[in-house]
Order: sequence, then structure tokens, then C-alpha cells
Amino acid sequence: MTTPADPTIKRSLVPYALYSHPWALYVIGTPIGNLGDLTLRASRILSSVPLVAAEDTRVTRRLLAHLDAHPRLLSCHEHNWKRQLPRLLEALDEGDVALATDAGSPAISDPGAGLVAAVAEAGHSVVTIPGVSAVTAALSVAGFPADQFQFLGFLPRRRSNRSTTLTDAARLGQTLVLFESPHRLRATLTDIADALNDPPIAVCRELTKLHEEIWRGNTSDALAYFAAPRGEFTVVIGPGHPRRTGSDRQPGRTAANGPPHTGGTPRRRQTRARRGGRGRRLYRPPAPRRLCPVG
Repeated sequence: MTTPADPTIKRSLVPYALYSHPWALYVIGTPIGNLGDLTLRASRILSSVPLVAAEDTRVTRRLLAHLDAHPRLLSCHEHNWKRQLPRLLEALDEGDVALATDAGSPAISDPGAGLVAAVAEAGHSVVTIPGVSAVTAALSVAGFPADQFQFLGFLPRRRSNRSTTLTDAARLGQTLVLFESPHRLRATLTDIADALNDPPIAVCRELTKLHEEIWRGNTSDALAYFAAPRGEFTVVIGPGHPRRTGSDRQPGRTAANGPPHTGGTPRRRQTRARRGGRGRRLYRPPAPRRLCPVG
């Protein structure tokens, strides 16, 4: 008989009515850039389960190769998880299964929520194996209050929808966290400056990777600094910033082309950002001591 992937899970302590099958789906948090961040518990489970459901089997295969683990892989992403669900449930009748996305935790701006709900509804136990989160990692170095915050994931593609999302979220006066890709970063920063009156932000680039960078300052100065963005970004917006009303808005005058509150012309702001003047508080951590190579 297959042994449980994690013997520390005492299923006898859980009322039997909560599940009707002996095997569990382990939801694995994987590194977001540095393989040294994989937990010992996650390593043990990935090395012992007979099957791993993976967002991208190529990415997960590299992680498993690092562990010298050889479970079967099942492609399971947002476009095919319903089709793969019967195979996964069949596998759970025979043994434990792990669920992993490319980076971070399943269901956190990644596929997995629907699959987890379906597995739980089928009577199987679902166990979290937490790992690194770009959300909490960014909050820990941003310098803003994190006792209450909102995670917005990736903002909508349409500018009007982005602005609405930002203004609605800002009503509670909490710290905001969002993800952004390099090709959309400048548009998003422009919308943040316009919708939220140029708030203080922390732009976290390539977290846990070799070129990790934490930039702190006003949004308008971030636009001047990130002229050609590269890498993956987590943006943290400080709480308590005033929102612009309709009467305050001037069409076409955003942080990108120099509203009065940004403190000067675009040329002056760019010069100030390059020279490290007011508003540019840049932190480059020392190169991390890696326990193992990335990727």
C-alpha cells in the first residue's frame, strides 16, 4: 500500500465525516525565484508522492530534477483542469497527489482554486504546504503598514477598469498590493498616480532573484526611474492617500506628463531620480547566498 506523503498529518485527529478517502491533495508552495526557498516539507512531499499535477510540466520537472524526484506529472492549468479532474480523482483513490504551479502558491493569482474545490467536494482531504509568497515578501520590505492590506492580483487590461479597481480598493484606506508584468508596468504606474493622487509606493522587482531591487518613492518618480522595465514586479501602494475627485482631474495631465504635484517637469524629475534626489529611495540587497542554482 502507498504510504502517506506526509506522515505528520494525523488524519485520526480530523472527524472522519470531513473526508471519505484516505489520500490527500497537497497544495505546494514553490519558490518564486530561488530554489533555496523550497521548504524541507515541500521537498519531502514532492519526493514521495506518485503524481504531481503541474501548471507547466517543464517548469516543475526542473524543480523535481533538483530534488532527484521522479513522480509522474499531469498537466493541470486553468484551461484544462476540468478535463483532467477525473484522472486526478482516480489517482487520489490510489495515493497522495501534489499540486504545484510555476512559482508561488496555487490559487494565488495562479490556477488551482477550482481544482481544490472540486477535490474537496469529492471527499478528499486538501492539505496546504505553504511556501514563499511574493505578496508577503513585498509587504515585508515595503515599509508600509501590513496589519490590513488588499491584494489586487493583476489589474484589468482596460485603463478605465484599472482606474475603477484602484479607486474602489483605496476607499478602505489600506495598503494595496498588486502584480505587474514589465510591458504593462508604466501604464499601471500612470493609472496609480492619476487615480490615487501620486501616492507613495514600493516597486519590488525580481524578488528573491539575483537582480532583486526595491524602489521606494512617489509614483511619478517611479515612472521616471522605470523607463525600460525588466523582470517581474510586485507593487505596494501606501495607505491613506487622498483620491482625486472628478473636479480635480485634468484630462491628459497625469504623472507621465507632469502634473503640479509631482514636483517639476519630466526632465527635472528624471534627473532627480537618476541622481538619487527626493523621492528616490532605492535599495539593492547584496547578492543572495544561494543554496542552489536558480531554475
